[in-house]
Formats: sequence, C-alpha cells, structure tokens
Amino acid sequence: MVKTADSFSGRTDSMTGDSESKLDNQAENENVVRQPFLIGVAGGTASGKSSVCGKIMELLGQNKIDHHQRQVVILSQDSFYRVLTPDQKSKALKGQFNFDHPDAFDNELIVKTLCDIMDGSTVQIPVYDFVTHSRKEETVTVYPADVVLFEGILMFYSQEIRDLFQMKLFVDTDADTRLSRRVLRDISERGRDLEQVLSQYITFVKPAFEEFCLPTKKYADVIIPRGADNMGEI
Repeated sequence: MVKTADSFSGRTDSMTGDSESKLDNQAENENVVRQPFLIGVAGGTASGKSSVCGKIMELLGQNKIDHHQRQVVILSQDSFYRVLTPDQKSKALKGQFNFDHPDAFDNELIVKTLCDIMDGSTVQIPVYDFVTHSRKEETVTVYPADVVLFEGILMFYSQEIRDLFQMKLFVDTDADTRLSRRVLRDISERGRDLEQVLSQYITFVKPAFEEFCLPTKKYADVIIPRGADNMGEI
C-alpha cells in the first residue's frame, strides 16, 4: 500500500525521535572496533603456506605498503614455539625434538594474540631463532588490520584456535615436493646438514603430518592444490 502525505500527519515528534535514535546508534557504532577478518592457512611442512599468504597479499596490493598502513597482515605459527627447557633444547640441537607435535606450540599465547587482534589492539609477536632453538628478546609489532592471515602446520588442530577463523584454507602439496623444499630450506637457512634433516623428517615430521596435520584438512573451506603455483584456486 502506498502511503499518502495525510498518513504522516501528527508524526513529527515520532520522526524526530527516530532521527535522534539513529544518530545515537551511529555514534555508538563509530566507537565500536571493527573486527578484522581472520583467515587460517594450514598445510604440511614446506607446502607453500607462506607463498600463498604472500600471493594473497600481492593480489590485494598490500605487499609494497608500509607495515603501519597495511590492511592485510601475515602471522606464522612458527613464531609461537614454546620456550624449551634445557633438556628439550639439548635434544633440539641434536635434531631429536619433535617440533611438529601440537605440544611444541604455545597455544595459549596464540589464542591471546588472536583475541587481542580481534579487539583491535596492537600486538607484539615473538621472534623464534631456528638456529639456536630459542625465542629472541625482540618482538615484531603488528598493527590493527582489516584482514589477518595466520599460517602454520597445525592452525586447525586446536578447536579453540580453529573456531576463531572466519575462513580456513588448506595448502595441499605432494610429499616429495614438500620434502625437497624442506631439505633446501633447512640446509640453506637453518644450518642443518642433510643427514639431520632427513632423519628428523622420517622420525618426526612425516609421522606428525599424518597424525596431526592431514586430518585437519577436513575443516578447510578451501583446499589449494600445489600452493601458490595454483593461481586458479587462490
């Protein structure tokens, strides 16, 4: 039914009240912190998780913007390894500590960091030294952003963490490719020798992937075969 002008007579006070109410609501909304969109990116070791995040950053035109102004930021689960005890550190230096087990990560700190990010807070991200297997004293400052990409092998393992993501991506790359990438990375970037890398892979990495990482693939909203090489899926 179309309303005539007469049908609005006598409602001036009501309309004024509605306008004031809308202004009050608008003022309240301006004070409400807009929560960022959280995207979890999981997948096996050296599957291309970081490359996928970098490609998304590039496609959104954020890769060349100063980090103070970026609307998209990337975080890594690797930054949140637990502080090792002296005995654990001794094992790690010999390649005998399982860094692919869920208990290797400081999940409490991950949850706190994500909650702080959702509250619009500036957060301090730990820096982990893979050569000495220790958390450095310095941290990386991450400022509020519209989109947060959080990548890691076990990002979907903990339900408490998994439920915080609005979107979940799983980077699915074949085992041979992942192994070759890991060998090259650990030797060139982390000072490992080939025998140690292969021993650690067979003893810890491969079994942990099959037990803890691969089963979380079922939680993904999007599965990306071949990582950043698969442009059609990103």
